Amino acid sequence: MSRNYYITQPGRIRRKDNTIYLEPEDAPRIPIPVEDIDALYFYGELDLNTKLLNFLAQKKIAFHVFNYYGYYSGSYYPREYLNSGSLLVKQVQHYEKPAKRMVIAHEFVASAVFNMLRILRYHTNRGKDCSTQIKTIEKFLAESQSAKNTNELMGYEGTIRDTYYTAFNTILQLKTPFEQRVRRPPDNPINAAISFGNSLMYPACLTEIYRTQLNPTISFLHEPGDRRFSLSLDLAEIFKPLIIDRIIFRLFNRGQLNESKHFETKVGECYLNEQGRKTFIGAFDEQLKQTVSHRKLKRHVSYQRLIRLECYKLIKHLVGMETYQALRPWW
Repeated sequence: MSRNYYITQPGRIRRKDNTIYLEPEDAPRIPIPVEDIDALYFYGELDLNTKLLNFLAQKKIAFHVFNYYGYYSGSYYPREYLNSGSLLVKQVQHYEKPAKRMVIAHEFVASAVFNMLRILRYHTNRGKDCSTQIKTIEKFLAESQSAKNTNELMGYEGTIRDTYYTAFNTILQLKTPFEQRVRRPPDNPINAAISFGNSLMYPACLTEIYRTQLNPTISFLHEPGDRRFSLSLDLAEIFKPLIIDRIIFRLFNRGQLNESKHFETKVGECYLNEQGRKTFIGAFDEQLKQTVSHRKLKRHVSYQRLIRLECYKLIKHLVGMETYQALRPWW
């Protein structure tokens, strides 16, 4: 079974026959059989050439590039190979008709909020009282049903997420209190971890969209724009609480991420250092591989596969086979 590869060391990556080789600086080269690759994540400073790019395109392998601080910069996206003109038309129609668009957008938000509430209830049942946040979020979720457009809905979603973040100080054992979500740049270890985790989630969703007939530039909750795959932002809303936030709580509360050991701090800025990034990436990859028993398919599927199944459900909605119901975990 193919898997993701996360390249964190500097060097050169090249193709020879049907194998890709990573050639780190001052170290023996490392073979990566191409049939074993699902997607590549490049964190180190790597040299590559068009011969490799052509080979990756032939094998339908996407790779994602991250900057010095580990944040997502962009993707090499091979030519789409599952094109469907009829589905593209329906995807555009659902975007252009507000009533149809709002049905899908509401589902993305409802699923994301369900996953947030599930986390808060889990920790409340274990002695970390998040009942105030739960009540407030439930109130805003009910009010969000009256949102007439995606701008209003995104406003409710933002308020809900801000409320959710206020519970982090209760759930996490922190030396430095987490006051508010700050993105550009992150200003403390928790903001740095959230931003880094989210930058992993977006390309993971993009990779799964690429394996389907969906067009990644046409979205429903987020507004489509130039130079971005906005549908991956939509799908990431579902999986950020389910995957990224759970990883953050686990790593900090188990001491696997340490505020003083795994972060670099400058004036008004904070980033994961190399060791911290490797720890987070390892936890993320492990989470994607973890499996659950799927009630409908009657078999075990990985968290990564759940992202693609979400794409398939969306396709069925667009073509009129069944109404889209975004993921609500049952396990």
